[in-house]
Amino acid sequence: MLTRRRLLPAASLAVGASLLVAACTGADPRPERVEVTVATPEAPVTTAASPTAAERAVETSRALWTSSPVVVLAPAGRPDAVADAAAQGERLGAPVLLAGDGVDVAAELDRLDATTVATVGDADDAHDDAATVHGVASVPADEVEPSPSRHADSSTLVVVAGSDDAAASATARAAGAELLPLPEGVVDLQQDASVVDAMGASRAAATVVVGAAFAGRAHLDWSVAAARSGAQLPGGGQRFFPDRRFVALYGAPGTGALGVLGEQDAAAAVRRAAEVAAGYQASSDRPVVPMLEVIATVAAGSAGPDGDYSNELDPETLRPWVEAAADAGQYVVLDLQPGRAGFLSQAKRYESLLAEPNVGLALDPEWRLAPDQVPLAQIGGVDAAEVNGVSTWLADLVAARSLPPKLFVLHQFRSSMLRDRAAIDLGRPELTTLVHVDGQGSQPDKQATWRALHDGAPAVAWGWKNFYDEDEPMLTPEQTLGDVSPVPDLVTYQ
Repeated sequence: MLTRRRLLPAASLAVGASLLVAACTGADPRPERVEVTVATPEAPVTTAASPTAAERAVETSRALWTSSPVVVLAPAGRPDAVADAAAQGERLGAPVLLAGDGVDVAAELDRLDATTVATVGDADDAHDDAATVHGVASVPADEVEPSPSRHADSSTLVVVAGSDDAAASATARAAGAELLPLPEGVVDLQQDASVVDAMGASRAAATVVVGAAFAGRAHLDWSVAAARSGAQLPGGGQRFFPDRRFVALYGAPGTGALGVLGEQDAAAAVRRAAEVAAGYQASSDRPVVPMLEVIATVAAGSAGPDGDYSNELDPETLRPWVEAAADAGQYVVLDLQPGRAGFLSQAKRYESLLAEPNVGLALDPEWRLAPDQVPLAQIGGVDAAEVNGVSTWLADLVAARSLPPKLFVLHQFRSSMLRDRAAIDLGRPELTTLVHVDGQGSQPDKQATWRALHDGAPAVAWGWKNFYDEDEPMLTPEQTLGDVSPVPDLVTYQ
């Protein structure tokens, strides 16, 4: 724990407390200087998430303060007294604790080497707690004089969820920490764009999160680190759904044979994606964000030098597409058609691009072939174990680089393409998994495929594909959002 000391003159102690302190300790009632130490936690993330505000007040004090001669104390469960104590704590530059709810305030007073308890509200509990610590006097807070000088010493960002942590908030302010109260009802650090902006702007060395909502939160360190990066997903914040809907162009750069994305260069594709997405906004109950789904590895009719029936594009040839999309506020998904290669080995080729916050990954099992299969002769498939290997690697990359979550797309139009689908791991919050239904042809057939793949499906997001040439007929934006149920989170054009 990094500590910073500041010295308070004796006048900062209670006017009436010095004689009580002297009576208890025999010490000079007016020492020349009294040492106060605030701290910056050594751990990047510290949690104050116990069930009660009184417990969280103690946890916040422990995280930010090494010692303090004055501690403000109010009874728990009295909002008026707690508010008054918070104001007094900020005035005095002292931690604020709450008596009651079974909290061992005396232990914290002892740890802080407190000599004066400044009480607010009913002082009975305060006297009891002070009496158990040798040399601590309790006096009304309004009789305690503040230090003439206070410095912002703790290089810590304190994020507070909920409105019942006034004591913890005051303790943070008194320690000179940077305080970020979350908007009412917000408990997800990554959901709200303004919260991500504020956390990204902070230069504090450590973060303390305060609120019962954070108790037991899995992967909280990554969630804080990602929000502290300040990186926003296209559309704002760091959560995909239900805050937005994507509309994408699909294809491979340099050729229109594999989809409309390749019918133009990167700049023109970005403009076209924006135009297509704009056609959905009037019918969408969410903001619509344009996307490019770029085929990075293309299934091939011949084995090629490496024998895998897949042509892998150089990541640097795709970088202009990623950068053009990022500049326009668009998302990019890299699509893998691996042939006889494995999905994981191909995904690792594009790590440099997947390290960008606006780039996700798609697996296309139609083109994941067995050693004796060739593209177009058979329809491929993949086991959940291979999918989980890729998702684990990708989630670990996101966590290691403090990135926002990534969209992880699994293409499917037959049940055999995603074998043992129920075993696919959905437990990593660094990824948002989406099953993309790629059926083409007549609308009754497409709708039947859509319904069949939803039957018994895991809790994932969903994508729908509109084919310009193969659909009979292709749905309009209004029909896509009105006739397809449930309404897709992603609509792709090929």
